[in-house]
Amino acid sequence: MRKFWGVLAVGVIGFAAPAAQAETLADALIAAYRNSNLLEQNQAVLRAADEDVAQAVAALRPVLEYSAGSQWTRSGVDSGFATRSTGIDFVVNLSASLTLLDFGRNRLGIAIAEESVRAARQSLIGVEQNVLLSAVRAYVDVSLQGSIVALRESNARLITRELRATSDRFDVGEVTRTDVALAAAALAQARSALAAAQGALNVARDNYKATTGKYPGRLAARPRLPATASSIDAARDVALRSHPDILQLQHQVKAADLQVELARAQVLPRVTGGLTFSESSNVDTGGIDNQSASINLRQTIYSGGQLASVQRKAMALKDRQRAGLNQAVVLVDQAVGQAWSSIAVSRASIAAGDEQVRAAQVAFDGVREEAALGARTTLDVLDAEQRLLDAKVGQIEAEANLYVGVYQLLSAMGLLTADHLNLGVPIYDVDSYYRAVRNAPAHSPQGAKLDRILKSIGN
Repeated sequence: MRKFWGVLAVGVIGFAAPAAQAETLADALIAAYRNSNLLEQNQAVLRAADEDVAQAVAALRPVLEYSAGSQWTRSGVDSGFATRSTGIDFVVNLSASLTLLDFGRNRLGIAIAEESVRAARQSLIGVEQNVLLSAVRAYVDVSLQGSIVALRESNARLITRELRATSDRFDVGEVTRTDVALAAAALAQARSALAAAQGALNVARDNYKATTGKYPGRLAARPRLPATASSIDAARDVALRSHPDILQLQHQVKAADLQVELARAQVLPRVTGGLTFSESSNVDTGGIDNQSASINLRQTIYSGGQLASVQRKAMALKDRQRAGLNQAVVLVDQAVGQAWSSIAVSRASIAAGDEQVRAAQVAFDGVREEAALGARTTLDVLDAEQRLLDAKVGQIEAEANLYVGVYQLLSAMGLLTADHLNLGVPIYDVDSYYRAVRNAPAHSPQGAKLDRILKSIGN
């Protein structure tokens, strides 16, 4: 039987040339990358994190505000001094405020937001890995279930012929009615197994559609497997350096450290400056202009223990993030070990399956010949046929497990990305939106650039 795997070698993934009109694994991966709602959702999460940097930068800039209003008044004095007046006042205020000194609060806020952006980027890579691994599984599962259906159909046809031959032999008195009943029961079982296999294929097709956005057509042969690592230790070293879960938590730990510094800085004073321009006018008395400038020093002396609690909470969250990072290292190391072991088991199963299929085929051919000579019963033939079928199904399942296992190892190493697989699809640029908003543009040429980026993302 043709094998579906290749030899692992150093290099980037290479996809075999597909047959005409056949869908390749590369097609499935590209479709999953382009059509994934999960990727689109997390790209939006990343853009929101980019905006946190813009907001932190904006806190360093002056705030300009204006207010305008009008008021109607009526006043008067009774008794002998009966003076009454009415009027409408118009007031316009323009104010500007700026933080002059905050002992590093805003600087820490920017650094925390930047670390959060870096963590969100790694989270996006993690989602990308899951999307692509789901596409590999869906592609392999459709191929596997289609092969199983073909085997079940062949088995049903073979048992149908066996039933006819047994019935003919019964007619001439060579076998008993029991032999006919055994063959009929085997055919019913084969048809039931075929129906189950067809149902599994339909489920696999639906999973493929959910992953890639469309039902599969005719699938090409699986391409050569991508390179992984020469040893399990090498795979673990790559995973510890590259896995997005670890990198994400490293940035979250840095952000948590900065949060502790920020909590400590909250007890320090803050110096702000302000300018105010106001103009009021009255239809009767005329207008009045006012200008003022101020510098204010503000510090919390007592807050009921709130600031101390904020510091303790920040330290607890830092400890949580560090523990989470340590646990992520354990889980990634475990995932690499499991994927490596799965590959070894699949390879051993394939080697044993080859021997099993060859032996089962020889046994079936021999039993069938012996049955034709009257030395074997119909039950012996059916049992031999079932053993051969089970061996073939086990072999193609082992091949599928090996194929998926290699991609699971790539995912555990943090390398299952569109860029590493060299899919040739436009990669989402995580820096483009960030560069457009990091300086908190409002209405400017940079703001126009941001509008173009948002429009392209929408398309």
